[in-house]
Amino acid sequence: MLSILADASSSLFFPPEQSTFAADVDGLFDFIYYLSAFFFIAIIAVMILFVLRYHRRKGHVEQPSASHNEVLEITWSVIPSILVGFIFFYGFTKYLDMREPPDNAYEIQVIAKQWSWQFIYPNGADSDELHIPVNQPVRFILQSSDVLHSFYIPAFRIKMDCVPQRYTNTWVIAKDITGEGKDNSEHKPYDLFCAEYCGKDHSRMLAKVYVHEQSDFDAWLEDAANYLEGKTPEEGGKLAFEKKGCTQCHSVTGDNSAKYAGPPLNGQWGTERSVIARGASSPENVVMDENYIRESVREPNAKVVVGRKPIMPVFTPQQLKDNEITAIIAYLKSLK
Repeated sequence: MLSILADASSSLFFPPEQSTFAADVDGLFDFIYYLSAFFFIAIIAVMILFVLRYHRRKGHVEQPSASHNEVLEITWSVIPSILVGFIFFYGFTKYLDMREPPDNAYEIQVIAKQWSWQFIYPNGADSDELHIPVNQPVRFILQSSDVLHSFYIPAFRIKMDCVPQRYTNTWVIAKDITGEGKDNSEHKPYDLFCAEYCGKDHSRMLAKVYVHEQSDFDAWLEDAANYLEGKTPEEGGKLAFEKKGCTQCHSVTGDNSAKYAGPPLNGQWGTERSVIARGASSPENVVMDENYIRESVREPNAKVVVGRKPIMPVFTPQQLKDNEITAIIAYLKSLK
C-alpha cells in the first residue's frame, strides 16, 4: 500500500497508470468512489442528527409532519440527475475512445486456452509472453480455443472477454517502456491475468507484458520468429514445449498426480498406451510415435488416453508449425 501511495502515477486501488486510457479510467472510478463516500457520510450524519434531535423522550409532543417540500424535492431530484448524467456522458465518450483503434494500429493475435496465452505477431513469430512497442497503437484480436476467458492487463486498465467461436478485440497505447534492450532480464514487466474463471488451473493462467522501444521490439520480433535457429532439435523442442504451454498439462518428471490434466510424457516414447478412439466404446492400444504425437496435436480428441478427459486444445498450423512439432518430437524422444 505504501509503495502504491508513494508512486505519483498510481491510484489508491490500481497499479501505476501505463496506458493513455488509464488516467481517464482512474479519474472516473475515483470520482464515483469519492462521490459515493461523500453521500454515505452525509446520510449517516443526518441520520445521527435526526436520532439525537427527534428521539422519543419525556415531555415530547408529536409534531405534525409536512406533506411535501417543493424546494427539497427539486433539489434531491435535479442534483443526482446532473451527477448521473455527467457520469454517463463522460464514461460513454471515453468508452467509445477505447473501442475504436486508429487505422495504423499494430495487430497482435491473442489465443487463450486452458491455461495459457499465445501471442502471434504479423511476421509469424509467437510467444507465451506479450511484447509490444511503446507509444504505438496496438490492437489485440482475441479468441479462445476452448472456454470463456478474459484478457486483463491492470497496468493498462483494459479487459476484454475471449469467447469461443468468435473474435473480440481491444487496443492500447503503452506510455512507458518496461526496460532497455530485447532481453527479458532487463525489464520489469506488467502482469496479465485471465479475469474469467475458466477451470481448476485458472489461477495459473498468467503472462507477463514487456514494452520496448521500437528498435528493441523489432530486434526481439526477429529473434522470436527464428527461435529454433542455432539449436539442436532437442533444445528447440524443449523450448517449443515450454513456449506453447505444454508444461501446464504434461509432466516431464513422471508426476502422474491430478496436478496435471494430461499424462506424463517422460520415458513414454515407443511404449504402448491405452486410448479410446473417437466414437469407439472400448479402448485400444497405440504406440507413442511420431504419427501419434502429430495426431494428438492437430486432433487431440481423436484418441484420448484412458482415464483422462478430452480437454486438450487443438493446435492449428498457425499456432504450432510443423517444424515445431518435429522439434517437440525430438525432445520427447530424449526424455527418460
